[in-house]
Amino acid sequence: MKFKSAVTLLFSAMATQLSAAPIDPANIQFIGPIGQNIQTKPHHTGHQSAIVGNLVGKLSRDTKSLDVFGQNITWQSLADVNALTMGGLQALKIEFSAARFVQGTLKLNGIEKAHVFLNGQPLEGSSDYKLNAVTGDHQLLIVAEQVSDWKKVAVAFNGKEAHDILAFNNKETKALSAKQLFDAPTISALSVSPDANYYVATTQHYQDNQGNKALRDTTIHNEDGEIVYRLPGVNANAVQWRQDAKQLVFVQNKQLKTLDIKTLQETVVAEELAGASGFKYFDDNSLIFTWTKQAPKGDKIVKHLKGLEDRWSYARNKSQIFLIDISTGLIQAVTEHDLSHSLEDFDGGNGRILTTRYPQNYAAPHHGVTELVEFDIKRNSQKVIGQYGTFNDARYGNDGIYISAGAEFNNGAGRVIAEGTLANNYDTQLYWVNNEGAQVKALSKQFDPSIDSFKVLKNGDLVLKVTDEDRKKLYFYDESKRKFKALNTKLDVVDRYSIADKRSPIVFATGTTASAPQKLIQLNVKNNRAKTLWDSQPIAYKNAEIASLEEFNFTNSAGTEIKGRVYIPHGLDKSKQHPALIYYYGGTSPVSRGFTGRYPFNFWATNGYVVYVLQPSGATGFGQAFSAKHVNDWGNRAADDIIEGTKAFLDSYQFVDKNRLGNLGASYGGFMTMTLATKTDMFSASISHAGISNLTSYWGHGWWGYLYSSEASKNSYPWNNTKLYSAQSPVFNADKVKTPLLLIHGDADTNVPVGESHIMYTALKLLNQDVEMIEYKGADHQIFARDRRFQWWDTMLAYFDKHLKDEPQWWQHMYGK
Repeated sequence: MKFKSAVTLLFSAMATQLSAAPIDPANIQFIGPIGQNIQTKPHHTGHQSAIVGNLVGKLSRDTKSLDVFGQNITWQSLADVNALTMGGLQALKIEFSAARFVQGTLKLNGIEKAHVFLNGQPLEGSSDYKLNAVTGDHQLLIVAEQVSDWKKVAVAFNGKEAHDILAFNNKETKALSAKQLFDAPTISALSVSPDANYYVATTQHYQDNQGNKALRDTTIHNEDGEIVYRLPGVNANAVQWRQDAKQLVFVQNKQLKTLDIKTLQETVVAEELAGASGFKYFDDNSLIFTWTKQAPKGDKIVKHLKGLEDRWSYARNKSQIFLIDISTGLIQAVTEHDLSHSLEDFDGGNGRILTTRYPQNYAAPHHGVTELVEFDIKRNSQKVIGQYGTFNDARYGNDGIYISAGAEFNNGAGRVIAEGTLANNYDTQLYWVNNEGAQVKALSKQFDPSIDSFKVLKNGDLVLKVTDEDRKKLYFYDESKRKFKALNTKLDVVDRYSIADKRSPIVFATGTTASAPQKLIQLNVKNNRAKTLWDSQPIAYKNAEIASLEEFNFTNSAGTEIKGRVYIPHGLDKSKQHPALIYYYGGTSPVSRGFTGRYPFNFWATNGYVVYVLQPSGATGFGQAFSAKHVNDWGNRAADDIIEGTKAFLDSYQFVDKNRLGNLGASYGGFMTMTLATKTDMFSASISHAGISNLTSYWGHGWWGYLYSSEASKNSYPWNNTKLYSAQSPVFNADKVKTPLLLIHGDADTNVPVGESHIMYTALKLLNQDVEMIEYKGADHQIFARDRRFQWWDTMLAYFDKHLKDEPQWWQHMYGK
């Protein structure tokens, strides 16, 4: 149906005293009638919200038409509509951009029953609707249930202030949004069959009507990518394959089950194994797993700590290793000890099981020890292979065991740094030891990347995931040639990987680049070629405006090259001056090149900020000499690198306004933010998330503070190095702070207790300094939940908008004046 529109759409971007300017109906999309023969409208049914809500998702999509009860209806310009009345429902869709945080009132006239949605979220009101829109592109959707006379319909927007302007457009591209980054489908778990004929993937996404609940789907795919079976309620990480690839095992609804991949027949092996996890095929007839027994709750009044580990809520739980017979469900204990055992690896053919346990040992420098123990179930014997101050993982290899650990493993077997230099054992190396633990060979002395994890192939070769500068890459290690070869995944950051251990191994991996969202790739190790099996970009990021990326490295005053990268907002006008954000960590690892994450650099760029990310001295992945600079430094070299890097960045990027710089970091990066505030006034606003203000209190109070400090403050303690613990603690220099500072912390943070921010907040308040503090109730060291994540991202951007753009309205809307 068509008619000459008599609709007047009025949108005012000025103060309410100015007259509203009519908007060309050609900028408004219209669809209707939706269900032409519907006589009983949603508000008559008692299910109004559900009926309209289910429709909103379909109407919000970027599609040209909609099929309703077999009839295809098309979106069209409102200017082309010429009917006076019509049945069913109708909808208007209005796309607009906000160059800054916008506030105002949306006013509807002539629509008796309307439902208004901003980006899929309902706006409350009847004829007047409060509208608050953050920087970026937006969609207004108006679903009309009842209109008596379309000639009397009018829509107006009155901005709260003169700068509250909505720019209406029909852009083909859209600004990257927070909802895209968080809600987009991703593969969160992966398991590949040994013959590469099948893979199991868990995909997850979020949507408005499910709140914080992730929607997950675990599916088994054949080699053509077709779904052959679904495993509801199962995580692909917990799915394990039998070596012949004919059967897999998983836990579902408290039942341990096997699945025959050919017949798709499920068989229950056992039930009600509360606390059991990590089921794997020990051989064709039995499974190996870990079973954890929760500690009794204990006295209701007091807790008598039995050691430093007792600060950890799980310290008194006991985990042991068991075998279970698949045919009968009979369970056999492998380990039994006062200490928990963790499964490292097993050799079912020879009846060997490799475990670790952690006897209490507070000796310096590590303040902890890992005991590597082998159990021989055929001989009913066990032996301790070794005790190690630095240790990560162990796996059986050819005629021995592969171990990943720091450079100081086995009295410094992996060191390549100058004598007298303290190694950073978070920079993980690869070793081979014989089965008795007596012989040790360091395999990665000439390999700068840090080993994150590794898997041993049947022939003794390895596939490793490593930190390679600011990338997470896969490497192949040829055992016979003792050479590392980078695998060409075409990903900057590999999230997860699974291997089909064939004659020519096949690797399945998920990951991102700095400028592209998640993909699933399949790579043949022999020819080192990858192909894409799944890509989230066309699903969730179609036509998204992504920042351009530039590498930016500089050489610091000590002669060391400091790597970095710069995100430049899409379509940035370089003839003008723009604000910038400087991000860093400064701790033991680099800031990765992930497309998104807790700190979404591409999203910050969408909001008009040039973003500079740098990797200060001390990070792993750049070689032992570089990572060793972290030990006993606590902000000295790292702060110099950040200050020098920011100056070099300003020299190279002339369109960045040196008077509108923000800086932020989290955890150790939060400590760096506080430290920088005591050393420089070059930044206009700073944010510290979960930062450390007092090295002594963090060392003694954080759950793992003393353990982290065994590397970061090696051989240094409050009683023998008071200069480090006091002079390098930001709170002891709080009187030097002149930059506005926002402290963010979860009030249930066990890693860096919230008191670290309280201490600095107290000091700066007493000093009458510009300081704000936001606590997230019940949150630990990170902000995970969807609603909190959006609020947290908004908080950081609103704070920077206030100080770097002279736009305080967003912050005031969230937190008042």
